[in-house]
Amino acid sequence: MRKLLIVGNWKMHLNTMQASILLHRLQERIRIYRDIEVVIAPSMLVLQPLSVQLDRRKFRLAAQNAYYKDDGPFTGEVSFTMLRELVHYAIIGHSERRHVFGETLPEVALKMEAAVRNGIIPILCVGETKTERLAGHTRRVLHDQVTTALKGLTGEDIENLVIAYEPVWALSDGDPTHHVHTKPDDVAAAEKVIRHNITELYGKKAAENVRVLYGGSVTPDVARGYLDVPGIDGLLAGGASVNYAQFSGIVDAAYKMRRELGAED
Repeated sequence: MRKLLIVGNWKMHLNTMQASILLHRLQERIRIYRDIEVVIAPSMLVLQPLSVQLDRRKFRLAAQNAYYKDDGPFTGEVSFTMLRELVHYAIIGHSERRHVFGETLPEVALKMEAAVRNGIIPILCVGETKTERLAGHTRRVLHDQVTTALKGLTGEDIENLVIAYEPVWALSDGDPTHHVHTKPDDVAAAEKVIRHNITELYGKKAAENVRVLYGGSVTPDVARGYLDVPGIDGLLAGGASVNYAQFSGIVDAAYKMRRELGAED
């Protein structure tokens, strides 16, 4: 049984003091679980101070983004090389990077290579827009995003890879009244497409080793429904992750599921 992974993407929220307070509250509420890995992805600015405060028995850190060159004259950028002693994971290809900042498929592929090269596990985000979904292009979009992102990696490189299915049309805009919840059947279909594409590239064993997450307006009340989808190994939360009660509730839902399945905590 693959270890469940619960990731909180704090996006562009919280200054240093606010981030420290949130982490303190999460550390008070969240226990140490053997079968669940909890990852937080704060802004780049607060990664270093939080790394000192972090209880590493409970949490791991992720970067929200980085540049694919290891060093050089790239004003304002932070490389994966600079992050390698600081973070365990890095979110790559998030829909906001793709659609707000114009990140292309080749750029995502370069970032995947840079992360692996620097010993950082990528959390690759893939997912279709509402227009693509309505046009019936979900399978093609997922195929293109997965295959191009992995093209520079070896079978050994993807052993620890994480892929998060985040349908763009279901992502929260920060307003708790605007949640659009994806049906578990749609999540199951996307998970199958993702693993099929990995099987085509690297074989069945590699596809089974990759952890596939669901992300898209994840809240405690719907978390269990997505975790019960066969082949889903965890969740990537956005807006809920900056609310300590909501995020700890999502972790609790994961723990209860594992406990009911007979796994030890």
